[in-house]
Amino acid sequence: MTGTDQPDLDEIEAWFSGVVEGRVSRDAADRWAGRWYTDDSLEWDALSLWALRLLYGIDLRLGPGEPYLADDERVAGWHTELRRRRTG
Repeated sequence: MTGTDQPDLDEIEAWFSGVVEGRVSRDAADRWAGRWYTDDSLEWDALSLWALRLLYGIDLRLGPGEPYLADDERVAGWHTELRRRRTG
């Protein structure tokens, strides 16, 4: 999950899985997604862009030491929705 080539939807989903399963920090996922989301030279399909947009900012909090804007349940829901959209 650290390549330099533009990630595909499998890799984006792997980052979501990593956050949901606690293998990847929210900060790491945000930084990874931000690297790709802010690169204006890249083109994305709608689903990949939607997922990247969610990952980019996944570590935002209401304030220092406060809860995340998107709690664990919401993040798991986004992951489920991504998987549903991929197969639907």
